[in-house]
Amino acid sequence: MSGQIGRTGKTLTQIDTPDEVKVILVERECLPQGHYREVGFQKRQVVDIDIRKVVTEYQAQILEDEHGKRFVGEFPQGVNSPVQYGAGVKAHAVYLSQYQLLPYNRIEEYFCEQLNIPISAGSVFNFNQQASALVKSTGAEKVIKQSLQTTHQALHVDETGINIGGKRRWLHGASTTWWTYFYPHEKRGKIAMDEADILPHFSRVLCHDHWKPYYQYTQCQHALCNAHHIRELERSWEQDGMQWAKALQTLLKAINKHQIDKPDLAERTKQHYRQQYQQILKQGDIECPPPNKTTRIAGQRGRLERTKSRALLERLREYEEDVLRFMSSPAVPFTNNQGENDIRMTKVHQKISGCFRSMEGAQIFCLVRSYLSTCRKQAVSASFALELLFKGELPDIFNQEQPE
Repeated sequence: MSGQIGRTGKTLTQIDTPDEVKVILVERECLPQGHYREVGFQKRQVVDIDIRKVVTEYQAQILEDEHGKRFVGEFPQGVNSPVQYGAGVKAHAVYLSQYQLLPYNRIEEYFCEQLNIPISAGSVFNFNQQASALVKSTGAEKVIKQSLQTTHQALHVDETGINIGGKRRWLHGASTTWWTYFYPHEKRGKIAMDEADILPHFSRVLCHDHWKPYYQYTQCQHALCNAHHIRELERSWEQDGMQWAKALQTLLKAINKHQIDKPDLAERTKQHYRQQYQQILKQGDIECPPPNKTTRIAGQRGRLERTKSRALLERLREYEEDVLRFMSSPAVPFTNNQGENDIRMTKVHQKISGCFRSMEGAQIFCLVRSYLSTCRKQAVSASFALELLFKGELPDIFNQEQPE
């Protein structure tokens, strides 16, 4: 069966250096009489796994001088208890918990049944807590935040509701194609964003879905997610029969396709598209006029209620520059999909593992996921990143010149 179009397949192939070689000799007694010489081998490989625990015992030599004074060899750093979990166990547990999003009880079951290692849900939580602390103490969090604050790429931001201890809270995300940072908070607006400490320092292009608090950051330019606009225009066309909405949806898609094929659009072409954009909205004024002010009741204040289609039309006109930012600057994407995709895993977490029991648990998850997402974006596997972390080390991506 053929795979899905566009999907990168994974094929099992033979390797040049197998871990074990078993030679199969021809049973010569079954051969016809004659003289034979070896001319080579036909090779087949079986790829399997060996799931087992490895126990390393450290024996520190004890010497005693003629006066009875004893001297003991020094154990390696981190070997502090008569028996303890190694960095590999901790990294694997955190990988299953924070990356594969398995519930604690299933991780406990896996270690006991598959590896014969007794491990409790409390231990898994402690490992996650330790990993989160290490992301801070090793400086990984600082590098991620500084890289997002100073990036030359468009900075994608998004927020989503999360359940913490049965109460609705918010998870905020800021990301690029290289870096990711998550931050949980009781609030959804600017107070939370300020505490995350990225947007107050950012001064380039901020890509989002038009959540109004983002516009309080006036030191940067804004780019609006056109995937949202495409959906809203679709609703306006299908439910309200707005011809202008269908026309504008078609225009936005055409501009995006043109820019993908030819990123540096000529100024004349940009101006032509902009005029088309404005003309369609003018047609929309006829098809979808503003509320009739003569219907205002005596003493009534404030704006008259608009239909969804009219409100959309006015918003697209008022924020024309931000809607078309992708056309003005090839470095600005058409959508905010990067931010939405990055933050989507928190929804997956809640579906698989349930809600967060505490704000501390949410903070641990966000910090570890920020680290792992960043590593994965820069071709560092989650398992290797965690193994380094529990050794107090970081991948080279945190030490070299930051990519843009």
